[in-house]
Amino acid sequence: MYILAEEGAIVELLGRFGLTYRLLAAGNPIPGSYWGDPEAGLVGDLLYALPATPLHSILHEACHWICMDQGRRDALQTDAGGDDAEENAVCYLQLLLADAIPDVGRARLCADMDAWGYSFRLGSALAWFEQDAADARDWLLGQGLIDRDNRPTWRVRL
Repeated sequence: MYILAEEGAIVELLGRFGLTYRLLAAGNPIPGSYWGDPEAGLVGDLLYALPATPLHSILHEACHWICMDQGRRDALQTDAGGDDAEENAVCYLQLLLADAIPDVGRARLCADMDAWGYSFRLGSALAWFEQDAADARDWLLGQGLIDRDNRPTWRVRL
């Protein structure tokens, strides 16, 4: 789950990509939330969340923004769109970005994703990442969003 102490790290992380993070006060509706409150929302280059928004939701929506092309980012209002290959890449990238947040990391984010109900053939997000996600990694490499050592390049898809 999202912990307020992580807010500064989230702002910094998303800012490296040019995405603005806006934490709303509890009780407000989240603009651009595809699934509804408390899931994160996207409108243009703004990502909205509440104190109760799960971290996996924040990272997932941020990774949609990172993985979409500029034309889709320019018109973005709630539905990130994309195909299955991009969706897999989004899930993969959000796990890599979790490692860049102090006291979070991939294992914690995988547990949160599993608890929320992400569904992977191998039964868990971590098993998928470690054993069945070569296509997602290849997609991210092909778009220049990660390097050969699985590190984010801090760029967005063109």
